[in-house]
Amino acid sequence: MRLSQKKAAFQNQVLTRFDLFKSLFLTLPFQRVRHTGTLLPFFTTHCEQGVEKHQTPERIIDSFFDQYEQYVQEDDRLDLLFRIVQYVERQVVLFDAVEDSAFKSVGKSDETGGLDSILGATQSNPQTRKQVINRLKEMSVRLVLTAHPTQFYPGPVLSIINDLIEVLKKNDIPKIHLLLQQLGKTPFINKLKPTPVDEAASLAWYLENVFYKVASDIQARIDDELELSTKELDHLIELGFWPGGDRDGNPNVTWESTKKVATLLRTILFRCYYRDFRVVKRRITFRGVESYMEKLQELFYDNSFNPVENPVDETEKILENLTAIIRVLREDHDGLFVEIVEDLKRKVLTFGCYFTTLDIRQDSSVLRQTFNWLLENYPEETGISLAEIGDSEEAKEQHIKFTEHNLALNEGAEPLVEDTLKVIQLIKQIQQSGSERAVQRFIISNCQQASDILGLMQLFLWQGWKKEDLTMDFVPLFETVDDLKHAADVMRSLYSNEVYAHHLKKRGNKQTIMLGFSDSTKDGGYLMANWSIYKAKVELTAISREYDVDLIFFDGRGGPPARGGGKTQRFYASMGKEIENNHIQLTIQGQTISSQYGSLDSARYNIEQLIQAGLVSDLQQKVGDTLTPKQKDVIDQMAAESHHKFLELRHHPQFLQYLETLSPLKALSSINISSRPMKRNSGKELRLEDLRAISFVTAWSQLKQNIPGFFGVGTALQWAEDNNLWSYVKNLYETSGMFNTVIDNCMMSMTKSNFHITAYLKDDPEFGEFWTLLKEEFDLTKSYLMKLTGMEELMENYPVERASILEREKIILPLLIIQHYAIRLLEKQAVKDEKTETYQKLIGRTIYGVVNAGRNLA
Repeated sequence: MRLSQKKAAFQNQVLTRFDLFKSLFLTLPFQRVRHTGTLLPFFTTHCEQGVEKHQTPERIIDSFFDQYEQYVQEDDRLDLLFRIVQYVERQVVLFDAVEDSAFKSVGKSDETGGLDSILGATQSNPQTRKQVINRLKEMSVRLVLTAHPTQFYPGPVLSIINDLIEVLKKNDIPKIHLLLQQLGKTPFINKLKPTPVDEAASLAWYLENVFYKVASDIQARIDDELELSTKELDHLIELGFWPGGDRDGNPNVTWESTKKVATLLRTILFRCYYRDFRVVKRRITFRGVESYMEKLQELFYDNSFNPVENPVDETEKILENLTAIIRVLREDHDGLFVEIVEDLKRKVLTFGCYFTTLDIRQDSSVLRQTFNWLLENYPEETGISLAEIGDSEEAKEQHIKFTEHNLALNEGAEPLVEDTLKVIQLIKQIQQSGSERAVQRFIISNCQQASDILGLMQLFLWQGWKKEDLTMDFVPLFETVDDLKHAADVMRSLYSNEVYAHHLKKRGNKQTIMLGFSDSTKDGGYLMANWSIYKAKVELTAISREYDVDLIFFDGRGGPPARGGGKTQRFYASMGKEIENNHIQLTIQGQTISSQYGSLDSARYNIEQLIQAGLVSDLQQKVGDTLTPKQKDVIDQMAAESHHKFLELRHHPQFLQYLETLSPLKALSSINISSRPMKRNSGKELRLEDLRAISFVTAWSQLKQNIPGFFGVGTALQWAEDNNLWSYVKNLYETSGMFNTVIDNCMMSMTKSNFHITAYLKDDPEFGEFWTLLKEEFDLTKSYLMKLTGMEELMENYPVERASILEREKIILPLLIIQHYAIRLLEKQAVKDEKTETYQKLIGRTIYGVVNAGRNLA
């Protein structure tokens, strides 16, 4: 389908249908809804006109109330603003559902062929078929769901969205009307902050309703197309999970919550199995399978509804009985209904008794604190003196002897120390319940030296684990630009350590390394972050190949391009020969979970695209994807220029003040969306280094300025032109998939920006100069992107995505004006004391709708 056809299809299938269906809101039997819906179009138009005139939010809203005073009494004005927010929130849900219902007919504009084209080629070419099978056997795709505070839709709303998608596909007006009534009555927010277990239960909705079915369907399709047995590719699609295990900077995650989450995941999985088994039981009514069916009935039912305190891994027992049933069906009953049993077996092979691998993550400083606590309390057993080690990394590496003890936890230990030691003990119990795949990775955030890994390994050995039975992978997470520079040196030290090398050998000589986009973007700006991670991957791949280690990159990608999101599949398809890419692993977080994996169609598409990317990067690799030394040098210099420009901005005396004063940054810590604090060292004065990257990016997105996604790129491109390197940059955009994707994602960030909303700040006596500085870099970047790409507008090559973004921006404009209005009134102390909390709540409510509409803003 050509781009113009896709745009026309989007207009007919999404925009026109959305306009039609949103009129149903006005027919809902709620008087307040009708009144709000009648006024909303006038309010939206008034906001658009005010923004065009560069009016302040106060001027826009006050003049609206003056103009429509006969419809809105003065005492009802604040109430109407709340109702507008609630109305727009539900319009966003409707737009999501309409767009997702048209997913198959509209499709995506930036991908051609996908997995279909590759599997199709295997049917006519035996050599291609063999290559694809070999590649699939050595690769895997792991999606790791994280509980970062940007997933705003609660479970009931997610269910309504999915039901809406299905009835919208059928244009079933009565049912659509009923669901919109349900939507109107269903709350969108939590009254209390969620606990880590609450977050796990919320994300488990996707496991149960989407991934459980989609992973099996994709696996079955590949097995059928390539004529493979059920077990040959059982690790192709994997799932990971952070809620309940990610304790980095979150004091609310404890070993108790980790245990509860592991139990919850197991129970939900067995209920999925039990539902499928009931279908099997209804169909498999033949002789010869009775005993196997009875055993499975007991296994599935008891683990679903009568779970014991410390269950054991039942995977092999389940597979044994399913295999026996399949054998009987084929031998004695002509294979009747064998496909539904094979489907259940495929799911058991994929999910075992654990559903998803629960990752444990903690900051290196906490692990060092725990290590030192044991040295102080058990000097004889550990045989290490703190005074002897001092601050020397070399001394610490030499003194870690990997001795085995079972050191008890004394009273008086710091809570973080206690939690670290108890979760290390708990891991063994979880593995007994669901195999080592239930929990097999410990991720060290802010990893800066080899001893961070070696020290953690020693902590396990001091808590009763044995070197020969240490079924854990230790994963360093390199995040900042500086840490990425030194990552290769850290890994060389690890690979050179005899004990660690022996441990790696027992783990199949596989080493997972996590690279974090979020903090590197906050630390170095958009271009430097992308380039630093790319360079680190090249260096880490070279060192790992030197030591014959199978390297697995685990990318900490967020939703927005500023945190590594955007056109993710294209990144993986364009890694080139210098970067290990057998295993694709990435975090899926925030509203990206619901937008890309919230429905069966979208989840199937996006998982298949990742598999396709892994195949293409090996089988159809382009010459331009492996950069030449000159190309690397050009990007390196551009990244340095961009970094310098970004650091000037970061060090500007008004940088944090601007963000705190004009954005809803303060409100992010008070709304009930996450168990995780907005910043590290909460309670202390805000420092940029303590501010979480998610909060940092979210605050800029609410201002509609998206600084982390473009700032410095225009300066870098201008520098390249001024230094006669423009032809190299043009060639990079045309030949390098990596560079092309970096530029295209930058354009996505800019398309979601709207400096007109804050243009009134240009003449502001306090922030006018700073706002102008931001706007000038935006304009510079846009002009150079147009020159580089030959486009006349941002995202011209992606008309469907562009149209979707612009429509969503139009829907939420009233929310942004209301939000900025409330922020400015509170900042000016123009609100009566008794209404301060009400205005704060108003700000919080607008954040929900803006982020949900953006789909990858936070």
